[in-house]
Amino acid sequence: MTNRIADIDSTGGLPIGGAGIPRRLPDGAWVIALLAIVVALFAVLPFGRLIWAALAPAGFVDPGPMLAEISRRAAMRATWHSIETGVVSAVAATALGGALAFILTLTDVRARRSLSFCFILSMMIAPQVVALAYFTLAGPSSPLLNALGLAPPPGSNNPLMSREGIMLVLALHHAPLAFVTLRAGLRSLPADMAEAALTAGAKPWRVMRSVVLPLMRPYLAASLALTFVAAVGNFGIPALLGVPVNYLTLPTLIYRRMVSFGPSVIADAAALSLLVALIAGAGVALAAWWLKRAGAGTGGSGSARFSRGRPIGVIWTLRHRLAVEIGVWIVVAVALFLPLVSLLATALVPSYGVPLTWATATLDNFVEVLVRQDVTVRAFRNSFIFAASSALFLALIAVPLAYSLDRQVGRMRGAVEGVIEIPYALPGIVLAIACILLFLKPLPLLGVSIYGTPFIILFAYAARFLPVALKAPAAAVGQLPIELEEAARICGASFFRRLRSIVLPVVAPAATAGGLMVFLFAFNELTVSALLWSSGTETIGVALFSLEEAGFASPAAAIALTAVVAVAAIMAFLDALAPRLPPGILPWRE
Repeated sequence: MTNRIADIDSTGGLPIGGAGIPRRLPDGAWVIALLAIVVALFAVLPFGRLIWAALAPAGFVDPGPMLAEISRRAAMRATWHSIETGVVSAVAATALGGALAFILTLTDVRARRSLSFCFILSMMIAPQVVALAYFTLAGPSSPLLNALGLAPPPGSNNPLMSREGIMLVLALHHAPLAFVTLRAGLRSLPADMAEAALTAGAKPWRVMRSVVLPLMRPYLAASLALTFVAAVGNFGIPALLGVPVNYLTLPTLIYRRMVSFGPSVIADAAALSLLVALIAGAGVALAAWWLKRAGAGTGGSGSARFSRGRPIGVIWTLRHRLAVEIGVWIVVAVALFLPLVSLLATALVPSYGVPLTWATATLDNFVEVLVRQDVTVRAFRNSFIFAASSALFLALIAVPLAYSLDRQVGRMRGAVEGVIEIPYALPGIVLAIACILLFLKPLPLLGVSIYGTPFIILFAYAARFLPVALKAPAAAVGQLPIELEEAARICGASFFRRLRSIVLPVVAPAATAGGLMVFLFAFNELTVSALLWSSGTETIGVALFSLEEAGFASPAAAIALTAVVAVAAIMAFLDALAPRLPPGILPWRE
């Protein structure tokens, strides 16, 4: 029962003067205190410090230096590069992801779950891995193309190391994000409207044009905004494909400023980070507004997907269905399998540029990065420890935080969730700068600084991936009948007893899934750790980026392929756990 009762007895917590059970329970103040501390520590303090550093670099409010920095030629050019790559890749990603969302949701194609899993797996792979995969695929030194005799002439440029190449790879990488957004919108469409149109004799194309597409406009707009924000904040793809040809976006410009060690580097980076945050924040706000409009504007019964006998969309005979299925598998192959094959071919040759043959194939690169090289071995160990530690910490606090959001916050829930989302919604480079500014000086009372230690990376991971950890537990708590808690309370059970005996057994599987999703994202993360690592705290993303920058593409491909296998294994485990999770938690499942 979800009715809210305004008047609650202060002693018993039972509703007065009406039926229903309140969603808000008055005891357990420590849980809401924990929520307030987490929100302040992981969202308010870092970004408040960033804003202060940008607007008051000398200790008092003076926007002049910030305006001077963002109006420099290099900053203006990087801003334009970020916007143009963001806009073009967002349009292309929405078109590609939208086409697959319509096909896999509104038609009777086979193997929908496998197609969805493979397509979304391409999004879970780290951007720097995606960039390396396509880079090693397209150039004249490509081991795969040389083995097939299809490589461009020696000495020619790699076509992906350009503005157009960055746009293409960004679009392919973010198309699954558009797919997830639009498929969620398609599932929320009222089936009765489309059924009425079909009953009246409308053809499937007419129903698509007159019913489905008008209702999907807010979701299409939200998809454009979200993929634009993802492209603006992407560091790995522009860094590997753009920096060598001096095509800088705002994240790569910030990275260059931070490694220059100039006297005003922190203030300049803070100003540029605030500019990135404003651009990305505008996109996030627009996406949220459009999705809110979509939620308010639809009603009806169930999903718009129909039976095999009368599907909506471009497929209504077996002959057409087979052709479209082949087309969808080709898209998945280009987005996932082809770059992975390229990575494998690159990892199996002694050095990048050597054609792959039976005589040149070797596993030395895997042995080198997984056994011999101390730096890469340490990077794998650090990434596992950092990802596992942040996942465990967030999984442990996710249950009380999710409970507090659902039961105690009340009307402030939307605002609190919005603040929690800030570190995840904004580009990782912005969070990294905020953490540097927050922890560069010694901590109050303790007198020590965590800058340059593993703890600053752990803090950044916890702040960035807290919304990921909260999604599944929040959904599980929302489905838990509050009558069970009220009955236990009447019987004298304390708040901690109710939380341990009633809430935790139901929400624990969802919290576990949230922790695994955090591990999935954090294991080969680069954008945050690229600015926070120091000697001894290298991560997989940092090691891969450093090897590629130094020209060691084959060892980098071995690292990348190993990371992809780990990501796929975790996704498969989550898929097996899906029957115990609330619906909608795993984006590749129906």
